[in-house]
Amino acid sequence: MENNNWNFLLPYTFTKGITLKNRIVMAPMTTMSSFFDGSITRDEVDYYAERAGGPGMIITGVAYVVENGKGFEGELSIAKDTDIKGLSKIANAIHKNGTKAVIQIFHAGRKTNSKILRGVQPVSSSPIAATHPADSETPRELTHEEIDGIIQDFGKATLRAIQAGFDGVELHGANTYLLQQFVSPHSNRRLDQWGGSFEKRVRFPLAVIQKVASVIATHAKEPFLLGYRLSPEEIETPGIRLDDSLAFARMLGDTPIDYLHLSLANYKRTSLHETSDQEPLLDKFVQVMANKKPIIGIGSVERPEDAEAVIHSGAALVAIGRQLIREPKWVQKVEAGDSDSIRYLLSPSELDELQIPLAMQTYLEGSFREVMHFSTDVPEEDNYQKSLAPMEGFEKKM
Repeated sequence: MENNNWNFLLPYTFTKGITLKNRIVMAPMTTMSSFFDGSITRDEVDYYAERAGGPGMIITGVAYVVENGKGFEGELSIAKDTDIKGLSKIANAIHKNGTKAVIQIFHAGRKTNSKILRGVQPVSSSPIAATHPADSETPRELTHEEIDGIIQDFGKATLRAIQAGFDGVELHGANTYLLQQFVSPHSNRRLDQWGGSFEKRVRFPLAVIQKVASVIATHAKEPFLLGYRLSPEEIETPGIRLDDSLAFARMLGDTPIDYLHLSLANYKRTSLHETSDQEPLLDKFVQVMANKKPIIGIGSVERPEDAEAVIHSGAALVAIGRQLIREPKWVQKVEAGDSDSIRYLLSPSELDELQIPLAMQTYLEGSFREVMHFSTDVPEEDNYQKSLAPMEGFEKKM
């Protein structure tokens, strides 16, 4: 196929009027490279600048909205007004050649520990420890007042994102963090207005969406995107099953979000539990969200044919993660008809050249090694079409 016939290179316009120059999105990925207080480092700015200019939109690695929501060392902060100046440098770096900048925001909930929180006990919907990692700490159950406070914290973080010059925020409701913890019957055992029935378990993320949307409506002078990321299934019992996520997606279709971003390690993945059902999960969500909200498809998209397959499935946009670590100029090379020069392996000798921060290099060579296609390694056998991958909530953070 000639490069000018790839559908993923066509522009895309959201209903708010924001136009992406193409349909490639750089997925949010952990850099582990912020300072101890969550402020940005020059390494992070350089990392995003190296990958800007090609994708229509870049979503940053996740930023915590309040101090007790920090999930790991080296994580970006959007929890205080003093973060705005540094965050604006990331937004400016991403904006090169018309790329749009979205910052992902979250609260880690129980997916952290008291060492990272400097002696403070983690919090969650209920006092139930995560099953992964095995030594997870038991969190403290959030009070009604604290839940309301976190909803406000997401709103305050959104205002900071607007002031820093981003084009949108993405709520990280995937990979077992706090928004997902309220939805999950494993982590949410409450019997009040925030838990019990499915309708009550989804009340917290829906309240966060409404708060963020109200801040955008009040403070954004230009169109500003609101995205939501979702993991289709959990492996825990009890846990989120596909029917739960499809029902939640239907609800999300009636909220002010501008897109739904799935969290999948393989765009061809089928249900982890309903093994007889061979319809890809991406296809199911496309059907549920048809004529409601655009979907960002994702998962082991490496070659142009993969990206085209995701668009062909009905997804409006296609996110590329690890492949943009290996090859920052992926989009430019495809546009130029120079696909033969795309790196599909990551050489340890090229990590500095690729502007990968040192802390992130350690992370990739450790927790993420099995999914990074290092040129010095034997290729991994698991393509994560039938299983969860490390980045879906199982990797060991620093």
